[in-house]
Amino acid sequence: MVEYPGKLIVFEGPDGAGKTTQVKLAAERLQNMGYSVLMTREPGGTRLSEMIRQLLLDSDNREMSPVTEALLYASARSQLVAEVILPALTAGKIVLCDRFVDSSLAYQGFGRGLDLEMLRQVNRFALNRLGRFCTILLDLPPEEGLKRGKKREKDRLEQEDITFHQRVWDGYHFLVKKYPERIRVVDASSQPELVHQQVWKHLIAFIKGSHQGGVF
Repeated sequence: MVEYPGKLIVFEGPDGAGKTTQVKLAAERLQNMGYSVLMTREPGGTRLSEMIRQLLLDSDNREMSPVTEALLYASARSQLVAEVILPALTAGKIVLCDRFVDSSLAYQGFGRGLDLEMLRQVNRFALNRLGRFCTILLDLPPEEGLKRGKKREKDRLEQEDITFHQRVWDGYHFLVKKYPERIRVVDASSQPELVHQQVWKHLIAFIKGSHQGGVF
């Protein structure tokens, strides 16, 4: 494990929890304070990772096996870490990532039923000795999250039934207990600005050092 001068803060949660909105609000506030901020997302963030994203989320690819799905996510993550995240952390930047490795445990582990230890090993390899980071879990019941997403076309995973999304939500709550030093929970049911105020307390504590974060 290597410690870098920059900080990685990950936004996790079920579909519809408002991760993208919270990343943008946090980035704007940090930039106004003079921090150098890089925003990215998973799967994606690089040319190759965005190509993998298209494969993963295309609703036509219904035949994709859970193992293939898990390995593609890990591949996209490996490219993002190597090409974007580690160079940014080395340069002292604050990296805000919309989804990261906990999504694989929640979606492919709990959602698809794959072995958690296998997923951990594959993704530890993909993370390439990444050090401590902070995960902010935007907590929202799956029924509410799916209602929020009704106005747009759903991707392949969003089209799964409510029992799948319930397992994912249960998975996130398992991970909170598994990684209490790294994951901070925020109620995502309020208006975005109110959610942001809760996010900000955890985020700035990690940046300032009073919260040390944790490893995967």
